[in-house]
Amino acid sequence: MDHTLAPDRAKAVEDLLTVMREHSGVTVMFHTAVAERQGLGASETKTLDLLERFGPLTAKELSQHTGLAPASVTGLVDRLEAKGFVRRAKHPTDKRRVLIEIRWENIDGLKRFFVDWSHQVAEFCEEFTTEELGTVVRFLAGNSTLQHEAAARLGP
Repeated sequence: MDHTLAPDRAKAVEDLLTVMREHSGVTVMFHTAVAERQGLGASETKTLDLLERFGPLTAKELSQHTGLAPASVTGLVDRLEAKGFVRRAKHPTDKRRVLIEIRWENIDGLKRFFVDWSHQVAEFCEEFTTEELGTVVRFLAGNSTLQHEAAARLGP
C-alpha cells in the first residue's frame, strides 16, 4: 500500500489532526470545569458518565472501561461514594460481587451543566445532512476505539 498522500489529501488529514487536537483540549477543559463546579475530578465525572450509560458496574468492569488499575478504581469509587454520587450494592445473582451504582437523587446538579450544551449541539447538527452526520458518527466511533486501544497499551 502506498502511504504517500496526494497534497490535497495530506492537507485535509493535517487539518483534521489539528482540529482533533483542539477538540480534545476544549473537551478536557469543559469536563474539568464541570467537574470542579461539583467538587469532582474529571475522571470522577467520566466514571459517572460510564455508570449512566452502562448501568451499575463492578469495579473490574470499571477498570476495563476506564483503563485504570484496579487499585485506582477502588480509590475513585471511594471518593465518589464519600461525595454521595455512588453507592456499593450487592450483585443480584452473585453475592460475592459488588456493583457500583449511581445515586440518582444526587446527580441532577451535574446534568444541568450539559443541557444547554446539548441543545447547542443539536442546533449545530441542523447544518449537516443525515449522511454527513453518519460519517461523523463513524469517524468518532473509530477514533474512540483507537484511543481506547492506545490507552490500553499504556495501562497497568
